[in-house]
Amino acid sequence: MSHRYSFGALPGQDGRTRFRLWAPGQPGVTLQRRDAPDQPMRQEPDGWWSAEVEAPPGTRYRYALGNGPTVPDPASHAQDGDVDGWSVVVDHAFAWKNTDYAAPPWPRAVVYELHAGAMGGFRGIMRELQRLATLGVNTIEIMPVADFAGTANWGYDGVLPYAPDETYGTPEDLKALVDAAHGHGIAVMLDVVYNHFGPAGNYWHSIAPDFFRKDIHTPWGDAIDFREKPVRDFFIENALFWLTEYRIDGLRFDAVHAIADDTFLQELSARIREATEGRNVYLVLENETNDAARLEKDFDAQWNDDVHHCLHVLLTGEHDAYYADYADDPAGHLARAMQSGFVYQGETSQNLGHARGKPSGHLPPSAFVNSLQTHDQVGNRALGERIYSLAPADGTRAAMLLLLLSPPVPMLFMGDEYALRKPFLFFTGFPSADLAKAVREGRRKEFARFPAFNDPEKQKKIPDPNDPATFEASKPDPEEHQSEASLHMESFVSTLLRARNMRLGPHLAGAQSLGAGKLGERGLRAVWRLGDGSVLTIAAQFGPDAVPCAGAEGHVLAESREDVAASVNEGTLPPYSAIAWLKAAA
Repeated sequence: MSHRYSFGALPGQDGRTRFRLWAPGQPGVTLQRRDAPDQPMRQEPDGWWSAEVEAPPGTRYRYALGNGPTVPDPASHAQDGDVDGWSVVVDHAFAWKNTDYAAPPWPRAVVYELHAGAMGGFRGIMRELQRLATLGVNTIEIMPVADFAGTANWGYDGVLPYAPDETYGTPEDLKALVDAAHGHGIAVMLDVVYNHFGPAGNYWHSIAPDFFRKDIHTPWGDAIDFREKPVRDFFIENALFWLTEYRIDGLRFDAVHAIADDTFLQELSARIREATEGRNVYLVLENETNDAARLEKDFDAQWNDDVHHCLHVLLTGEHDAYYADYADDPAGHLARAMQSGFVYQGETSQNLGHARGKPSGHLPPSAFVNSLQTHDQVGNRALGERIYSLAPADGTRAAMLLLLLSPPVPMLFMGDEYALRKPFLFFTGFPSADLAKAVREGRRKEFARFPAFNDPEKQKKIPDPNDPATFEASKPDPEEHQSEASLHMESFVSTLLRARNMRLGPHLAGAQSLGAGKLGERGLRAVWRLGDGSVLTIAAQFGPDAVPCAGAEGHVLAESREDVAASVNEGTLPPYSAIAWLKAAA
């Protein structure tokens, strides 16, 4: 182990292992091993309990609380028998092959978000690495892998943050994936959830009730109490655990707006930077508040849902729920996002009913991760439809050109590269029928402002999240990938990424906007100066009519259709099209 973690089982070199648990208020804690006598743990100051005993790697163990149940280790590194089973002592020694790998500088990242289960587990992802590298992807972002209750889950119901879920593979399998990715020149990011635990298998309420606040609640239950130092350390050390023991290259922090502490994120970033000094480690936020200050020093970037929402409204015309915030002027809002990052920089959100965001125009383009789709924006639809079944094909190609050639960091969602139409649904695999029912009802309440969730007839068509068939229906279809239309789209995406990586990539650091504005009512034109002084111009039209558009200086870098450049030379940008020009530095 490269770090002496406060929590959990740390094996030594002599077959003995140190076990440590924070359980304030317990009259006693007993270490149970499946094949050895019970061992009372020694009480330490400040609510800690420890024991050092014979327990070689592979030992199954758990804790018997003095005034409560027998529980798995909340810092378990692996489980045998789901979240309620035995925790496993893990030897983290691994024969790494690609020890000289260095992740690319963040402005050059091309991110590919994926779900480990839908891709066939850690070994299944490994089989896709060569294809993704050839495509031009240099970073994969894996949705949360922390152990969750049941057979399938998006990952945001994890309860054992240090343990990769058994359904995806072993700790060694995950390390093999990271090592193989590095061998293909691909960095690995991991989505982590530090704002809540899942609804099944979380024993912290029994172990240490002080782990949670009594005065603040989140949509997922009591808020975690980050005022307690052991609580802060539990999550900060978890981040270090993935970055060091697994050599993960970056973390995406889920819904940090639900973390009820103003100082935790700053400490999290500072301790990670100190522990990983000399490495390119990506730290990316999901933050509904659009707090630009978080991106000035502590974190590299934020998922920019504003860009997704603008593109979705332009391509589909939908205006329900949060899309209402963009429906009045989607092209104008998109132009603002291309120029200065966030759309909402302090204005009142109609959807939220209060002001949202801070000024972001001073931030570099790489502070924003833009996407045409994410797991959230697809899977939180009632029927999980992807944009390719909702919008004109030419429109999605135009959006893809804007996404992949503009300086902000682009992110593809698995299947985007070949215009996958198969849905990605919300799925769970909870063993409890009562919990499965609560999940179904809770989702209908959460998304009630979308018609499909509150219309009795449409509700009948919503797949049951807990039905195993729902998870199976969300896996990419290899046969669809081989269709002529899919291969054509994949070739187009590969061409765009080749242009980005070879022509733009070396100069994305230092890029800055030179302005953006509308073309008609559904198009835009945006211009950036890159780090070497070259000028990138992109024009895109997301409506069914041609719009006046003059060409730009420089050569055509890419066009979404073969006729776009010729049409612009005659003064018009065709319907559902996009084009990019690059003017070399003087």
